[in-house]
Amino acid sequence: MWSASWLLLGAITSVASQDTGNHPDWPRWCGKAYKPDYPSFDPGGQTLPPTPDPLAPLLHVQFKPRYSLYLENEKTGEFIVNADISQFHGTHRDNNTSNNVEFHIKTTTDDKVLVQDSIPVNSTGKLFTFNLTDLTPSLSPIQVTLTYSTKGPSVKTTLLYLPSKSSGSVTRIDNLNGGLHHLNAASNHTFKPILPYGFYASYDNFLALPNSSSVIQSYADLGLTGMVPLSHYPESASAFAYMDSINLPYMFDLRENYTNQTWVKEQVTAASSSTTTHNSGGEALFAYWSVDEPDGWQAPFSAPIETYATISSVDPYHPVALVLNCQNYYFSQYSSGADILMADIYPIGIRESSANLTQSKWGTPCNSTYGDCGCDNCAGSVMDVPKRVEDMNKYEKWLGAWPKSKMFNPQAFHGEGYWARDPSPEESWVMVLLAINRGVKGVLSWVWPASEELGKAHGRLARVVSGEEDGVVGLLVEGRGPEKLSTEGKGVDAAGWVDKEDKKMLVSVVNTGEEDIEGLVELDVPSGSKVEKVVWDESGGIGDGKWEVKEGKLTKNGLKGMGTALVILELSD
Repeated sequence: MWSASWLLLGAITSVASQDTGNHPDWPRWCGKAYKPDYPSFDPGGQTLPPTPDPLAPLLHVQFKPRYSLYLENEKTGEFIVNADISQFHGTHRDNNTSNNVEFHIKTTTDDKVLVQDSIPVNSTGKLFTFNLTDLTPSLSPIQVTLTYSTKGPSVKTTLLYLPSKSSGSVTRIDNLNGGLHHLNAASNHTFKPILPYGFYASYDNFLALPNSSSVIQSYADLGLTGMVPLSHYPESASAFAYMDSINLPYMFDLRENYTNQTWVKEQVTAASSSTTTHNSGGEALFAYWSVDEPDGWQAPFSAPIETYATISSVDPYHPVALVLNCQNYYFSQYSSGADILMADIYPIGIRESSANLTQSKWGTPCNSTYGDCGCDNCAGSVMDVPKRVEDMNKYEKWLGAWPKSKMFNPQAFHGEGYWARDPSPEESWVMVLLAINRGVKGVLSWVWPASEELGKAHGRLARVVSGEEDGVVGLLVEGRGPEKLSTEGKGVDAAGWVDKEDKKMLVSVVNTGEEDIEGLVELDVPSGSKVEKVVWDESGGIGDGKWEVKEGKLTKNGLKGMGTALVILELSD
């Protein structure tokens, strides 16, 4: 987003404040020089595969509360416990041949036992219930410790058990799969799954208009279910109030002045307070956006962490997100200051603008050590999107970190010497579903107002993936998945989410190529399942293009280039 400064309210971090990587006194992006006056060099900061531990295999025990926060009116909570076998992380098992790991979870300060149980070795995602009534609600995190084995190795985490709110909103993250749950008056003060799908919305060309309520309503009428307003209080108080009134989820923007902690505190107080006269209490607020591309700007590592601490101290009821731009530049350090990681991935049109990626608008080559072509280390195709999300997931595994919730910022613009054209609707749908197939839980395109064509295209898909009518949002946010599905058909990408309780499965299918696929496309699905409903079908194909299950395979005759589909299956008992 750094080059789109004409849409922003204020200046972003300057070159003078660059603080990380090599040659910090040179103009750089993602640690790399991008002007011909400066030579190519190793930018540093790469996350690399870890070296196997000489004592491997190791027992890697991790745990987290099921949800990022619980409220005082809830009686029970859950911990997620993993007991994975790892070559890289964990403790040596001392020739222990037991198939189970005995453990207990206690509060760190007063040794109150919350869970005492066991977990099979080499298992993950196991849930253990505990009584919240044994704890005292607090605005501060509760330190908890899991201790396992006779020698007492332990791991620590925090638990948020907050006083209930009588007004405003609350958002929590499901640490099992990264999904968001939102509570407000419109949800009858119960948590409901949300998948925000919309745009970053400019101030000058949108929110500042005298008829802001009318244009926001037109935006929502397209089917869009989320927004990041590029504005603050008091300038856009009426716009925030209107979004609250129509329950349009929004992420509050703090990135313009995020290093000024006094300003951050004032804005968070205004956004979250139910007593201020200029808003209605943040009924539709679902998260804060703290920092924009700190990795691209080479910002000090401490800056996002300090802002995160300020936001959380004022409003612990909503998560904090930041945007990453670089493919591999100090991922661990820059991802530390957020609950949600968003990714700017803008690959469309960079080939046309950058002479097949051999020369940037600045007159330098674009590669892993030099140049800036608008999409860091990208090939210039829709496949750059899943590769980047896969990279983020991979880095977390290499680091032994608990995966954070992810969101995708699709490209919905062109220009500035980087991007020769907008994505087509078909490319947009492909990129979004490829990201969703890798587990992203929100879609926020840059930038609104977009073209009428892309606004309508994203609105159509948003109605489906965010809508409650067919239960798609519940499957994407709460279902077990995504699980990669085996396919027959070159270039076909497919994933599934399962709701065992309701015996349903959502299948997402994408043709990643521009050419039509002729012949039968087949995906492995559970035996005995049948098609309940095709909720999205831009897949084309031969004849009636019917999706059906035959002998444990979801099939269709042909798939058009850049074709996409979402199919709900009914599972057998």
